[in-house]
Amino acid sequence: MFTQSRPHQQSMSTMYHKVQTDTGVDAASPHRLVEMLFEGFFDSCSQARGHIRAGNVEQKCRSLARAARIVDEGLKAPLDLQAGGELAKDLRDLYAYVTVRLTHANLQSDEAAVDECQRLMRPIYSAWTAIGGQVGSA
Repeated sequence: MFTQSRPHQQSMSTMYHKVQTDTGVDAASPHRLVEMLFEGFFDSCSQARGHIRAGNVEQKCRSLARAARIVDEGLKAPLDLQAGGELAKDLRDLYAYVTVRLTHANLQSDEAAVDECQRLMRPIYSAWTAIGGQVGSA
């Protein structure tokens, strides 16, 4: 009588996560928003690796598509190539390459390609987080 069905529990968990994420986004600085994109990218890649190992094609596709959208729409699209100069162009090229590799990983269930993407993005994320204090005090 008072037990909740499993689908209801999952939907409540999803709603809680969405509220928590929305609240985090609303309160985040622009710098933190980019950090959150990187975190989402790494989380999606890690999930995709697990789904590749488990043979869960549908979830692998969702995870890799999310990672690719984060890179393409969240990180690459807002780059200001005029103001950012060579650095912005280099990041654009890196993000384009990572998106291609994620697509390959999705098509071929290639865990090594996912690992490569994470390896390429980690130094960018580390540099971004390292400047966080400088951005807040500038």
